[in-house]
Amino acid sequence: MTDKIRVYNTSSRTIEDFKALNHAKVSIYSCGPTVYHYQHIGNMRAAVFADTLHRTLEYAGYEVRHVINITDVGHLTSDSDQGEDKMEKGAAREGKSVWEVAKMYTDAYFKDLSALNVDVSEYLFPRATDHIQEQIELVKKLEAKGYTYIISDGVYFDTSKFTAYAEFAHLDIEGLKSGARVEENIEKKNVTDFALWKFSPKDAQRQMEWESPWGIGFPGWHIECSAMAMKYLGQRFDIHTGGIEHIPVHHTNEIAQSEAATGHVFVNYWMHNNHLLDQTGKMSKSSGDFLTLSKLCNEGYNPLAYRYFLLTAQYRKELQFSYEALDAASVAYGKLVDFCKSNATKGGTILESYREAFKEAMYEDLNTPRALAVVWNMLKDYDDSYEDRYRTLISFDAVLGLGLEKIKKVEVIITPEMQALLDARAQARANRDFAESDRIRDEIVRKGYTVKDTEDGQVLSQ
Repeated sequence: MTDKIRVYNTSSRTIEDFKALNHAKVSIYSCGPTVYHYQHIGNMRAAVFADTLHRTLEYAGYEVRHVINITDVGHLTSDSDQGEDKMEKGAAREGKSVWEVAKMYTDAYFKDLSALNVDVSEYLFPRATDHIQEQIELVKKLEAKGYTYIISDGVYFDTSKFTAYAEFAHLDIEGLKSGARVEENIEKKNVTDFALWKFSPKDAQRQMEWESPWGIGFPGWHIECSAMAMKYLGQRFDIHTGGIEHIPVHHTNEIAQSEAATGHVFVNYWMHNNHLLDQTGKMSKSSGDFLTLSKLCNEGYNPLAYRYFLLTAQYRKELQFSYEALDAASVAYGKLVDFCKSNATKGGTILESYREAFKEAMYEDLNTPRALAVVWNMLKDYDDSYEDRYRTLISFDAVLGLGLEKIKKVEVIITPEMQALLDARAQARANRDFAESDRIRDEIVRKGYTVKDTEDGQVLSQ
């Protein structure tokens, strides 16, 4: 039995009831990284969003099959199919082979996922270079149906043959024509046409190139997602996720080539996360100076505090990054950790009223800020036992993914000396001598402990 979930569908621009194609089984494809560089912390917002969706569906009783692609070829520096392959660019920057660069940055991506408590064993991570034949076969199918044409630099999809091309992103095709950039390929029949297979340059050899029916070359960026999604999830599946920047080009092209090939709907629900902003706007790798998760870790931040920070905004909302906001998230996350250190237990009962409120928040298009508010309301409800609140928190963390179940209870041995300090501090507070209370608290801190005041009295922890 599965719970009812509602999600915002980019296709309809409305929140819809989610209905899986296969009853209690859900199929998801998420656009993953192009592994020519490290992922910045904005890229990792997409990963946390996809993982939160995955966890929410499992919490609701679904079995989830989730694919995240690794793009290691074919992603050019321009969305108009011009410019250098990003992988070749990364290899030149690093002084390594393209294959070495792909491995280095794929490994870095997996390291970031693990740091953010994304269980990579729950996902499939197909690489574009491992699926060249599947991509060639899909292009051949499109060619047989009359959707392609060949020009000097490759095989292209003729978007004028796919009448619904502009519908998904609400594109103004005439406006695109009038605003076409100077560098647009003049051989293309339509400004929106895109490459399915690119030919290798005649005057140079690429590190990544393959034989094909049309000549030596490499696949376009968009074709990999359709080919791999269909291989692992079928010709039609439930959910496709990605950043909102993918809507007008990458995902529009995926829909066109997939539905042209199969003759039916490709994806039932499209879900897109919004941008993470820094002081200059949307985060980007173009400047070469961007913030990564490893940099935050080197600055002393817990990566799970960063995950908490991401959860403070609903995934469809822009989120402004600042160190002040991350500091606030770190404090909040630290309080959750401290609660677990003091109260971790195998006992306790899940508090049903709070569980229903939490589910109501998460099942309404992953409203994580509202879900976090439920968490804090529950933790501050001293009418319920510490054991029950802890057990409820851990059940929520199956969705939030903050790693709280891994935190063990720290048993604090209170020595006679420490008990004397606690008694003296309690007396000072009873006498409203807060200066003396603070002095004793500072002495307790110097001895390696912290003390917090609760409705049940002073709580000592290390």
